[in-house]
Amino acid sequence: MIRWATFDCFGTLVDWRHGIATGFELLYPGRGAELLEIYNRLEADVQAETPVRRYREVLAETLRRTVAEAGLELLDDDASVLGTGLPYWPVFPDTRAALTALREAGWRLALLTNCDRDLVGQTQRRLQVPFDVVVTAEDAGEYKPGHGHFRRFAAAVEATPANWVHVAQSHFHDMVPAQALGIPRVWINRHAAPHDPAIADAVLPGLDGLAETVERVHAAAR
Repeated sequence: MIRWATFDCFGTLVDWRHGIATGFELLYPGRGAELLEIYNRLEADVQAETPVRRYREVLAETLRRTVAEAGLELLDDDASVLGTGLPYWPVFPDTRAALTALREAGWRLALLTNCDRDLVGQTQRRLQVPFDVVVTAEDAGEYKPGHGHFRRFAAAVEATPANWVHVAQSHFHDMVPAQALGIPRVWINRHAAPHDPAIADAVLPGLDGLAETVERVHAAAR
């Protein structure tokens, strides 16, 4: 049986918070952490308003709204800073080893990402571990927590809850829809978020020990 481990990319494998905060620091030194929190609150609304909007445009529009809410000035050209910097956002130190361990254990890997094809393609060179399938928001025609990524992936490779475990950091974008669809899931709670852990089949603070956890969750779901 082919077994699939699917991943969110940004926030789970790549340090999304660092990338967003650093982009703001380039424009507004000393304000990165503050503006990150505003941005984090606004981005899902921007995605929901226009589900077919490319992620590069989501980044720019959410940045504009963040800066406006903070009462700061923004040069028109500066709105592109997040999309320009995204391919250089750092990979978490535990990412490559965890992905490699899963591949060595016989799992096939896929990305289900709220991103554009071109941006995630540039990010994959930094991950350095190959993925067998990539489903983007551009492919799905919507952003998670919509179910488009999951349904498109399942149809493409005939994945079912019997041969599939989803791994992600975002409770809202990934754990909630995966639970609704009955997909076994591992929540990577990197920031000790106070959400209900019972929504996941397993919870880890990072990717260390992921291969063993995915095996256990998979076995319990069969």
